[in-house]
Amino acid sequence: MSKTLHFKPVNLGRWIIWSLFALILLLAPVIFNQGASLSLLSQMGTVMIFGLSFNMLLGQGGMLSFGHAVYSGLGAFFAIHAMNMVAGGSLIFPITLIPLIGGVAGMFFGILFGYVTTKKSGTTFSMITLGMVELVFACSLMFPNFFGGEGGISTNRVIGQSFMGITYGPQIQVYYLIAFWLFISTIGMYAFTQTPLGRMANAVRDNPERVEFVGYDTQWVRYLTLILSAFFAGIAGGLSAINFEIVTAENVSAVRSGAVLLFTFIGGIGFFFGPMIGAILGVFLTVMLSDFTKAWQLYLGVFFIVIVMYAPGGLASILMMNLRMVKFGKFKRIWPSMWKLLLSSAVAIAGAILATEMLYQRTLESTQSSTISLFGMSFDTAQPQAWIIAFALIAAGVIGFVRFKPGFAHQWGESNTEIEDLMRRAQA
Repeated sequence: MSKTLHFKPVNLGRWIIWSLFALILLLAPVIFNQGASLSLLSQMGTVMIFGLSFNMLLGQGGMLSFGHAVYSGLGAFFAIHAMNMVAGGSLIFPITLIPLIGGVAGMFFGILFGYVTTKKSGTTFSMITLGMVELVFACSLMFPNFFGGEGGISTNRVIGQSFMGITYGPQIQVYYLIAFWLFISTIGMYAFTQTPLGRMANAVRDNPERVEFVGYDTQWVRYLTLILSAFFAGIAGGLSAINFEIVTAENVSAVRSGAVLLFTFIGGIGFFFGPMIGAILGVFLTVMLSDFTKAWQLYLGVFFIVIVMYAPGGLASILMMNLRMVKFGKFKRIWPSMWKLLLSSAVAIAGAILATEMLYQRTLESTQSSTISLFGMSFDTAQPQAWIIAFALIAAGVIGFVRFKPGFAHQWGESNTEIEDLMRRAQA
């Protein structure tokens, strides 16, 4: 009997992408090293893991959950209690591995709650998860010994003797700990998409009746997917406990669940890396933008509505469509009309922001000065000139958008048609 030697070539593109991802994580603190950049990067890392774990349910399995914060929040509580036990000497456990405790706790509650929630699908599943998160949030105020009441549970991440100079006191050390777990967790969640269970979760999302027809139990597919998702959410919670050194009832609230849903949708649920884009933008909008304006929630809400209405695939879909244009050499054809459309949009947005900020100044800060600083200039909200400038910018931007949109849409449609023809010929 002869033996045949098979050779499977190395997927060079995949190795390059993962290597670039690791390099970005290593160099990010070097590039962004001003002010609170390290704190922002650390928050982005934990939210990335949280968003990717949520996308295992929504993007991979088609399960819209309003209670995903339960698993990350309870994982954070168990992790912070473990840190306090280590500090008290009743437990010997390295801080580097504390996120595993959060992951195991998240998985445990995924097993416990998931068995109930995944018995149903669709809207019923969503409503059950909403009730579950409200139940856990209510319990957080009923059991203060574990949840710490309204003040939460605090800790100190600098515990014991340093190992090779690592104490996790400096924020840079915490960042690299989060970056390490982010890299490992991302690999694990991407590997899940390539497994038979991951493929079956896609099938359950797309056509559950056919999955049942071929002999698979759709409830068990959803259940196992949720358990794995809860494990990674718990890891995110454990990292959050280390980063902030405090966990409160807000960690298990519907607000936290809604935030990860918002960020994941903005990034794009149809792409694996979509939640990572959403995490970066979401942290920027909720942390940095909130320091500059009181209207940040308005901007976030409007941006979310625009994405859902005009780019339901999220920012990742916009990025991939433009990369496809570049790949097939069509981008130079659409760029002349695209930059005009983008410029018109920017002008209209600048006018809308100016009008919004002046309105907030007039209504919420009426007892203070009527002058605001925006775009490096000062505007007096009590004078009509400022309002005329704002509405003139909006009008100019809208007129330009209406004028240039048909030409861009025509060029975009023709380019996509030509690309589809090239792909069909290549397949033939």
